[in-house]
Amino acid sequence: MSETHTSKPPVWFWIVSGLALVWNLLGVWAYITLVTRSDADIAKLPEAEQAILAVQPAWVTGVFALAVFAGALGCGALLLRKKLALALFAASLIGVIAQQVYFFILTDIGKSLGSAALVMPISIVVVALALLWFAQKSATKNWIN
Repeated sequence: MSETHTSKPPVWFWIVSGLALVWNLLGVWAYITLVTRSDADIAKLPEAEQAILAVQPAWVTGVFALAVFAGALGCGALLLRKKLALALFAASLIGVIAQQVYFFILTDIGKSLGSAALVMPISIVVVALALLWFAQKSATKNWIN
């Protein structure tokens, strides 16, 4: 039977993992806010946002859920030092990319929002990629198993 040896991660591993968890919990909060909006809440939004929500397919909401919940669980796995974080961050990245493909390639929604609206989607993709890389690096260093 093979035994996996784990090394003690440095303090910054815990800091990065904790900050990543906060980031992903903000995403979970955004998702919950989206799916629990009442008609009255939607009516208060700018017309452009109302139009986006009116035509958004259910699969986009589904990949949003995949992105944020897999990301949050991936952070939990990191904090528990479990290699499962790799698969969870990969699933999260798939959800993030699917969402961005819908908004910026399959529709003209991204174009109508303007270039300033690209900052957050690009940031989300970069963080999702960085978390997958961080989990891979952590596995390589035997910080997670």
